[in-house]
Amino acid sequence: MTEAAPAVGTADGVRTGGSDSGETARVTAKLAVLWHRLPFTTTVVMAMLMLSVATGALWRAAEDHTAYPLVAYGLPSLEAGHWWTLVTGPFFAVVPWFYLPMVGSFALFAGIAEWRLGTRRAMVVTIGGQLVSVLVALQFLALYRGSGWVWADRLATTMDVGFSGGALFAMAVASASLRAPWRLRVRAGLCVYAGVAIIYVGTLADLVHFFALVLGLPLGRLLVGPHRVKEPSRPTLRERRLLAVSGLLLVTVAEVVMYFVPGDGPFGSSADMSPSGIELAVLCVVVLPVLNGLRKGSQFAWRWAIGLTLFAMAQVLLIGGLIAVAHYLGGDFDAETPSLSLVDNLLWTVEFVLLIGARDAFRAPSRRRRKRLTRVGPGPAIARALLGHNGGSTLSWMTTWPQNSYFVTADGRSYLAYQQHAGAAIALGDPIAPDGKDARAITEFAAMCEDSGLVPCVFSATATTIEVTRELGWKHVQVAEDTLIDLESLEFRGKAWQDVRTALNRAKKDGIEFRLVRLAEQPEAIVEQVRSVSEEWVSDKGMPEMGFTLGGVDEAMDPATRVGLAVDADGVVHGVTSWLPVHIGGGQVGGWTLDVMRRRADGFRPAMEFLIASACLAFREEGARFVSLSGAPLAHSSRSGPAHTVERALETLGALMEPYYGFRSLHAFKAKFQPRHEPLYLTFRDEADLPRIGLALQRAYLPKTGLLELAKMARKR
Repeated sequence: MTEAAPAVGTADGVRTGGSDSGETARVTAKLAVLWHRLPFTTTVVMAMLMLSVATGALWRAAEDHTAYPLVAYGLPSLEAGHWWTLVTGPFFAVVPWFYLPMVGSFALFAGIAEWRLGTRRAMVVTIGGQLVSVLVALQFLALYRGSGWVWADRLATTMDVGFSGGALFAMAVASASLRAPWRLRVRAGLCVYAGVAIIYVGTLADLVHFFALVLGLPLGRLLVGPHRVKEPSRPTLRERRLLAVSGLLLVTVAEVVMYFVPGDGPFGSSADMSPSGIELAVLCVVVLPVLNGLRKGSQFAWRWAIGLTLFAMAQVLLIGGLIAVAHYLGGDFDAETPSLSLVDNLLWTVEFVLLIGARDAFRAPSRRRRKRLTRVGPGPAIARALLGHNGGSTLSWMTTWPQNSYFVTADGRSYLAYQQHAGAAIALGDPIAPDGKDARAITEFAAMCEDSGLVPCVFSATATTIEVTRELGWKHVQVAEDTLIDLESLEFRGKAWQDVRTALNRAKKDGIEFRLVRLAEQPEAIVEQVRSVSEEWVSDKGMPEMGFTLGGVDEAMDPATRVGLAVDADGVVHGVTSWLPVHIGGGQVGGWTLDVMRRRADGFRPAMEFLIASACLAFREEGARFVSLSGAPLAHSSRSGPAHTVERALETLGALMEPYYGFRSLHAFKAKFQPRHEPLYLTFRDEADLPRIGLALQRAYLPKTGLLELAKMARKR
């Protein structure tokens, strides 16, 4: 990919301050879209807020109002014949600050359900889920009231308000419409919350939430209807890791809840079991890095988790022994706290079973060992041999650059070049394979990343690779656009080519000569001028040269790379371009890809137009079929607004980088050569990988530029 943009005018445009009326119009438009897509969720949220203001519940606790028994649901309300409380209760919160989590969770969960399932189905699921979860919870309390279960007797006399049961039920059902691994992530998060709340807090709301999930998760596959996504027959490697992480997270959150919000749940009070501040701090210090390691598949973290669970499980035997001794001696032993303690430690036992069952999912080596394994892999020589034999895309020669590592398939016929940064492995371009789209290469590369605790992705992949990754369930987003010129039909005729013809004519008039050379074979004086022109360009940008898919003079010194020079009669170099070979298999080069573009600031102004046009004519005479002007990162010719969240983020990043590197101006400049366009994509497993991939790409392109310096760039802009 090229890096320098000739002077072609201003960048994408100048941001101007909008008027208040314009801002109001934008907000109104967004609200209209929200109302159009989520009418049920929007209506309920607005009703909650308006009723909270009308009744004063927004600043005064609803339970302090005299009308609270006529609004809140519970066994006392139903036994008094107040059946309507099942309808009125969901629109209020017990205390004012509860409105924030209640309204927020309803807007999120019900909104997701309505977005994915449609308004009618979401209404039925949410309202029905609220009624069923409340009624089942109250029936449960009615059955156990008077049985001697203190917790059930206490809850049977309480009342509650809120729509959280219906929201959780709707989210549980909607999770069946999510693809893996989001489905398991959402369900695990819901279960961790509900499990901790019912065991260690145990309010009426927690009981309603518990039954909402107990009913909603198994019924989800049925209630979601045609929106259901097929579930795999067995959990994947990532899902087994997630289950182990969820279990450890549950028991850790339980300890935090017992410390900050001790409750009196169904198994007894957690106040006596609450850890001290020091104990909780030590637990968090130990568990947090273990959780992060388990998420990455670390074998070291797995061993620590096993040790931690064994230590906790030992407490079960100790407490059981104390109970047995107390009964044997006829002592008075508190039956409440031990029951909660046994449940607490039973959760640790379940976590131990999950860790043992998923032991083969935790094989990632340590970071030091992973770097050592990377260094002993195949080198550029093997990459060049396979590339010459198999052929590749217009960017494939970049895979032979020395900063890359290589993953070679088990049969030794294909490879992917990648760079490892920030825990991610960024493969560059399509696999170099005999058929051009080796599905095995992608699959084996992803498996290698899983075993190494790395996040896999492919950057600047063509549509051929996207076909393969789509079958694996991966996502993709366009990040650039390759610009190709077919040489056989190339003619500099017509108004569209006026700038190019002018450049060629001016060069002839001014005595500017075009030379297509191997830079490594040129006299030292020429090489030094090329370096000087390049350094002048870099200093003007105020930022270091970018790497990864953007080469420099060092890459242009490769004997396999052709270099175009614009030289005047005095031997002064006015401009330089470098061209990378595009192999088409069988050792043949079918085209060339533009990489370096540099022009002397005070030299021949249309140097780039002259160099590119002259190179096209020279390559055509040599028998080349095409040239690629390469793809400018974060720029493409589509004028339709980006619809995907990732695309919007990339659009913002492109605008941020434009003043420094001019990618969009460069893309506009290439339009002078009337190229055809082919999109280049970033393909990845799922959206949760994007933060790490983004950081990895920043380090790949700007290895010497930190996040702090990028933040300063944003402020200056």
